[in-house]
Amino acid sequence: MIAAYFKRNTIILVFAVLCNTFNSCVSAQASKNKQQYKVAVCDWMILKRQKLGSFGLAAEIKADGIELDMGGLGNRPTFDSKLGDPVERQKFLDKSKETNVGISSIAMSGFYAQSFATREITPMLEDCIKTMAAMKVKVVYLPLGTQTDLVKNPELRPEVIKRLQWAGKAVGKIGGVIAIETSLNATEERKLLEEIGSKYIKSSFNFANAADNGRDISSELKILGKKYLAQIHASNTDKVWLENDAAINMPEIKKTLDEMKWSGWLIVERSRDVAQVHDVKANYGANVAYLKKIFQN
Repeated sequence: MIAAYFKRNTIILVFAVLCNTFNSCVSAQASKNKQQYKVAVCDWMILKRQKLGSFGLAAEIKADGIELDMGGLGNRPTFDSKLGDPVERQKFLDKSKETNVGISSIAMSGFYAQSFATREITPMLEDCIKTMAAMKVKVVYLPLGTQTDLVKNPELRPEVIKRLQWAGKAVGKIGGVIAIETSLNATEERKLLEEIGSKYIKSSFNFANAADNGRDISSELKILGKKYLAQIHASNTDKVWLENDAAINMPEIKKTLDEMKWSGWLIVERSRDVAQVHDVKANYGANVAYLKKIFQN
């Protein structure tokens, strides 16, 4: 009788422990899924451009996701991408699920050095949008880089607007958004977006653009506004880690975004310590940890 009593209570205790463990796991997962802000890293900056290993490395440094690049561009008619192949694409989706590392956005980083205003962009945009649809990713990142700098080359503005209006219609068909990064200040970028007039074209705000030009990041975010903000590249030019960067008041930025009631992806591009610029795990691990400390509960 005593043995039966202890056996029954042992079973109850084990069951209770299992239930508590399960509920804790479920609660932790639910908490992660409900995060107002998620933290990602650029796959090309962690030296894993369009490589399956980007997911494992992102998981190791505790990032919630990666910004997945479409691949090199150069003089090709479109991106050098594996993602158009259904078999290869599925490998990326499977690895994302296996590592619990999401895809914040698809990046067209080739336009850092290529001209969005003068090149034939139709095949590139079509390939990227097909990839977005197939991978169920809602945002594509488009940097208007050195050859499409609207501050230095304002004469390109009409053509850029025309092309983005076309691109907005194309990406809108799958319910996606093109997040553009420009060299303009927030006031001028908002005017540009208003002139484009598409709810499918928004801003990819970059801390470095504001900081490098002596502009207050929180003020710029307020000017731009929630309506026009698709994602944030939450890092500065390489000097020091984010936590040591006097140019970035991260608690104030979080307060601003909270007040705006914005939610979305914070993506680490740079902010590497120049004393150890090649140490990927140290640099990105530190920056991801700091962003999570400030932005996630």
